[in-house]
Amino acid sequence: MNLFVSQTIVIQQLKVEGIQNSSVLQIGSAGVIQPVSQLFNTGGFTGPAPQLPDPDTPSVPLGPPS
Repeated sequence: MNLFVSQTIVIQQLKVEGIQNSSVLQIGSAGVIQPVSQLFNTGGFTGPAPQLPDPDTPSVPLGPPS
């Protein structure tokens, strides 16, 4: 049996708080969700990022505790 779904979706605003690897954001109907993994080098980097000097030192400078 073949089932064809035709739908129209209008989204005025969509706010996504966070999405991670292996997450699925679905809008509408899907009979089968095909997994896909895509990595992009949009910055044109040619090597790994430099290591932090000390993992206990915060990477964002913070003011003194109040």
